[in-house]
Amino acid sequence: MAALVALSLFIGASPARANQPSIYSHMDITHPVWAEHGMVASQERLASEVGVAILRQGGNAVDAAVAVGFALAVTLPRAGNLGGGGFMVVHLAESDKDIAIDYREMAPGLAHRDMFLNEEGDAVSDLSRFHGLAVGVPGTVRGLELALSKYGTMSLKQVMAPAIALAQKGIKVTPDLANSLEGLQKRLGRWPSTQKVFYKADGGLYAPGDLLVQQDLADSLKRIADNGSDGFYKGETARLIAKAVQQAGGVMSEADLANYRAVERQPVRGEYRGYEVISMPPPSSGGVHIIQMLNMLAHQPIGEMGAGSAQSIHWMAETMRRAYADRSEYLGDPDFTKVPVAGLTDPAYAAQLLKGIDPKKATPSSEIKPGNPIPYESDQTTHYSVVDKWGNAVSNTYTLNFSYGSGLVAAGTGILLNNEMDDFSAKPGSPNGYGLIGGEANEVQPGKRPLSSMSPTIVMKEGKPFLVTGSPGGSRIISTTLQVIMNVVDHGMNVAEATAASRVHHQWYPDEIRAEKSINPDTKRILESMGHKVKVKSSMGSTQSIMVTDEGLMGASDPRRMGAATLGY
Repeated sequence: MAALVALSLFIGASPARANQPSIYSHMDITHPVWAEHGMVASQERLASEVGVAILRQGGNAVDAAVAVGFALAVTLPRAGNLGGGGFMVVHLAESDKDIAIDYREMAPGLAHRDMFLNEEGDAVSDLSRFHGLAVGVPGTVRGLELALSKYGTMSLKQVMAPAIALAQKGIKVTPDLANSLEGLQKRLGRWPSTQKVFYKADGGLYAPGDLLVQQDLADSLKRIADNGSDGFYKGETARLIAKAVQQAGGVMSEADLANYRAVERQPVRGEYRGYEVISMPPPSSGGVHIIQMLNMLAHQPIGEMGAGSAQSIHWMAETMRRAYADRSEYLGDPDFTKVPVAGLTDPAYAAQLLKGIDPKKATPSSEIKPGNPIPYESDQTTHYSVVDKWGNAVSNTYTLNFSYGSGLVAAGTGILLNNEMDDFSAKPGSPNGYGLIGGEANEVQPGKRPLSSMSPTIVMKEGKPFLVTGSPGGSRIISTTLQVIMNVVDHGMNVAEATAASRVHHQWYPDEIRAEKSINPDTKRILESMGHKVKVKSSMGSTQSIMVTDEGLMGASDPRRMGAATLGY
């Protein structure tokens, strides 16, 4: 029944408001999508439709979020996944409870600190990115099952039925999927098991409109639906995953898979101009540093400076570079290292850092070192947001790391495997694939979870969800999510305007402001006169956001990526 409903792709619905276009019409980038009862914003339209169908059947936000997570493994293979991991932040309206679910990948039992170094002691990037050693123990299936079993209302079979049907019956290849498979054919095609799934028997490319059937993936999904997460972490699927990793030179075992656990953690919290910000704690660095930066920005009249002005960008860049410097020193898996969350998110620490910022001049990154927060206490990713008619909200970000992860499909499973081991510090001071520098707090250890930038976030207004947001983008996830919040709170934008607005990023090193092409040339010149290096590069992020208003739900999918959709009813 669930599959039939979910696969009735364009469910008839009257517009939520008479003066608004249909919720299924193409979104104008400056106008949000409206709905009255429930909403899903994701990076792939079919997955959004699956989530809305679950909400229509009476499922809550968690039910829909889990269904979307499994569906994206079929429809958005470069980031949606079974073979990766991520983070989920949940708000439960009835109990007024906030939960952070950590289903980040873990290092295999035979992993060790120097596993990515050559004989000269230098980091070898291919080993941590495109090799069996790059694969961390996946967490997605355990994480989604944990969320559903504790906070959902439907069965695993119900919420997985749409994903199974999509894999078994096939999906029409979108222009976005066709382009990504063509662009990465050389990297993906080096693995025969991946070539078999994503390219035609003669080696040819799938064109937009072609049918892509993933029968092995459907069988893997069925084993999970029938046996729970043990259908992934034990038995046939686990055997095939361990075999594939070992044949590719890795060390993951069936025991590593069987021992994986997702965990609940306390969300990090902060206050910004009367709003409460709830986000993901370590081993994500996102929530900590969003709150740290907002604490600094709260001292400045950002709204008066104007969106996209040189002065507002200057303050953002200066706070970003200080937060990312702290990230390099202090952030890691809290089960292995003491992370000073309370100190980093303390407004008093933010005030201390502000003393080093010149309002008219850039601070060279070479002059900035990690601060002294106290006390201690014991890009290719995808994000989606869900809000239901009861006021429950889910913000979920999960990933394979690089586009299509390691590129390796475990033969016989249809499951792409991550390359999240690259998010560890291969060597203190050595940058990872996103240029982020890490220290000993994030060194490789068996059973440890690598540091992440994923930042699923819920902003509360008067104790209720107001903005549910997050983004992919590697190191730029944190700054992208920060700017959506600032655009809404400081600049009074609606959710679509906040999504479409130009973005900037600074991560300490390299010492530059990365700006999208939409930056005003005059603004760029002013920033350069202040001592900033400004590099204009490609667009950043793919936010999927929902805003709760007195008139109803407003949502927006980022126009920077093809195929995304915000839908509701």
